[in-house]
Amino acid sequence: MNYLSDKHKQLSESQQSGLMKWFGQLPMDKKAVAIGLSLTVGIGSAAMAWKGTSSDRIYFCVKTPSKTLVCQDKDNRPFRMTPHYWEQWKQEGMPRQVVRDPATGVNGLVKATNPCKPFWAFGGFLGFALAGWMLRHCQNEEKQRAVFEDIALHRDAAKAEMAARSELLESYRDVAIAEVQLQADLDLIANDRTVDITKAEIYAHTEIEVTQMEATDAIFEAQTAGMTEQQKADYIKQLREMKTPYLQGSQTLAGTIDPNDKVTGADNQAIAPTDKYRWINNTIGYPTLIFGGMGAGKSWTTREIIWHKRTAGWNQIFVLDPHGTEVEWRGVNLITGYREIADFMQWYMVEMRRRYKAYRESGMVEEQWTQHLRDTNQHFCVVAEEFTTWTDNIVEPMPDDFPDEKWKPDPDFIGKWFRCAMTESRKQLMIPLFVAHDRTMEILAKAKGLSKLRDAALLEVELIATIDPITTEAKASGQGKIKLPGHGQWIDIELPKLDHKRIDFRLDKPLASDEPPTIDKATLERIYELEFNLGNKAGDTQDEPKKLSQMAQKLYEYLTRTERIEADVREFKGNFKVNGERFTVEQIKGWMYEIVGAGLADWIAEGVIKLNQI
Repeated sequence: MNYLSDKHKQLSESQQSGLMKWFGQLPMDKKAVAIGLSLTVGIGSAAMAWKGTSSDRIYFCVKTPSKTLVCQDKDNRPFRMTPHYWEQWKQEGMPRQVVRDPATGVNGLVKATNPCKPFWAFGGFLGFALAGWMLRHCQNEEKQRAVFEDIALHRDAAKAEMAARSELLESYRDVAIAEVQLQADLDLIANDRTVDITKAEIYAHTEIEVTQMEATDAIFEAQTAGMTEQQKADYIKQLREMKTPYLQGSQTLAGTIDPNDKVTGADNQAIAPTDKYRWINNTIGYPTLIFGGMGAGKSWTTREIIWHKRTAGWNQIFVLDPHGTEVEWRGVNLITGYREIADFMQWYMVEMRRRYKAYRESGMVEEQWTQHLRDTNQHFCVVAEEFTTWTDNIVEPMPDDFPDEKWKPDPDFIGKWFRCAMTESRKQLMIPLFVAHDRTMEILAKAKGLSKLRDAALLEVELIATIDPITTEAKASGQGKIKLPGHGQWIDIELPKLDHKRIDFRLDKPLASDEPPTIDKATLERIYELEFNLGNKAGDTQDEPKKLSQMAQKLYEYLTRTERIEADVREFKGNFKVNGERFTVEQIKGWMYEIVGAGLADWIAEGVIKLNQI
């Protein structure tokens, strides 16, 4: 036995006899024999102690005054007494009426049949005690052995499990190696085919360039026919001076963006006002983030960038504005409402995966694929307005084929969409434009830990606001900063000077914000219904209240049952449910519009109605 300390060993040995120490050293079969012998001795001694009598008895009778002998008590038990007490009774004066009954034996004396009965009883006790002691000793050892047996069993099970896992990993490894080899073979085949296609394209392009060069030479010879060599040299110099490159000899990339850049030339005049805003061209093809405080001019600048995208050939502009209206977004695809925006985000990621799959299967190089997207008018821009509020209001929409009870929205749905739009959109010409109040990752879809990815993938434009000294309100200063993707330097820029907010992005007839928009007949009828007719059709003068839909009726009953006078959708949204189902803010707002339209309540604030007293 392993002892915890010397004291433990001393106490254990002091409580253990030499007999048990000797017994503990015996093998199991000898222990069983010893226990059997002890039990046999105990049982035999107990049996011997059970039978016979251990002392002599004298039986006697009592003579009654009527001269009759009574030899038994009222329970028919004979009168008897040991010889010791019989002699003592004699000495103390035995009554004369007591006589012996000769019928019970010689002079009434019966000898003991088992005089050793106490010794047999002690022997039985000793045998049973010794057997119990040995059994207890065996039980203690068995309990200790069971612990080791259990450990050994778990050890063998763990070894078997590790062996099975090792075998399974080996199988996985073989399959993975086979998959990698197959993919490598496919990549080699695809690479060979791409090389062949590229060679053919290079050969064809070379032939075209050679043909163009020959045609250019022929045209030049025709244009310079009859000129002298000096005249030809002057003509060539004139052509070179007429072709101005994107960057002059003294300009840099930062200089083309910096409004303070000056063109060094013969007259050293400042660049034209249009060149100050050349930085806008960079926002057309890059995923862009526009951020700034309240009043910095984000909305106006965003619309100006969208206008430049339209004039640059981007015919499809999707504006995701939770609170936008068609009047202020003419000529673009407006998607308003958080639920509708969530559906578009889901479609966006599915479309991104579809395009990358088509790109891998097309056999085209990247430039050919992007040109194919432009030729088929598949390039578009996505404008994420009020992006700061999305994480608090947008949840992942449930697919149509998914069971309701098992659906759990992905809490990182907006973060995944943000990363997808930020990093994978440029090659597929699905360029995003984010509008937010700050550039921190806590505000941008709560995508913590992605600041390096943001710096490398996004073109960022910061708009700077200034404080009006009279009204103490923030307003646009006309100044800002820009940082190109992958660069750490912020460059000062000047914002376009705008005298109106652009609300129409149609190339044929743009509309400014100070011009009254045209209102068609359907819009006029809708205004009449909302303002004057309380939901009835135009021309209908009946006072019959509008019937609520089933869900609007349930919402109205819930509000009246809870005795609400003013109902704020943000306050009771979490408590209102039907058959265990909860609803979004936009769904509840729709039913609130029905309640107001039925004349049962009035709007008193955004998302807050006041129920009419009945």
